[in-house]
Amino acid sequence: MFTARMTRFSEVLILLPVYLFIQCTQHSSETAKTGINIGDVAPDLVYPDPEGNMLSLYSLKGKMVLIDFWASWCPPCRKENPKLVKTYLEYSGKKFNNGDGFTIFSVSCDRTKDEWLKAVENDSLIWKNHVSDLKGWEAEATYKYRISAIPSNFLIDGNGIILAKNIPGDSLAYYLQSMLLKE
Repeated sequence: MFTARMTRFSEVLILLPVYLFIQCTQHSSETAKTGINIGDVAPDLVYPDPEGNMLSLYSLKGKMVLIDFWASWCPPCRKENPKLVKTYLEYSGKKFNNGDGFTIFSVSCDRTKDEWLKAVENDSLIWKNHVSDLKGWEAEATYKYRISAIPSNFLIDGNGIILAKNIPGDSLAYYLQSMLLKE
């Protein structure tokens, strides 16, 4: 009984900041500044996908997007990947208060294309949005988003507004559940 109450209490603590953010800061992309803080418009990222085509974060406008910084050589990243796959499968087709569908924009901090793509395949990262400039820690994206450790992530809404940062895989589903469109 006590454990069930503590679990529910933990869920409330996780969801409370999201609820307060949604209720108290109804920003639009026209009024928010570009930056990496909650409430800012996330800076665009334009990098090559595995086939060499340039892929822009802003091309996903209208969807809830998790910008995920990771690498094939990072054990904590690889441990998070199955949780991300599960959340992607559960929420990719859902409608949210400010986004139609959910996807992941994976930014690899790898230096080797073969290792990067092998990890994508081995971890069954089935979403289409994988990018890397293969510069490792010297990647422009890591500077732009001030990434000092991986895994790191940013959850943005359909207008590109940053809703949350560094959400552990287990908590991401709670955040997304709280933002589902109530029909």
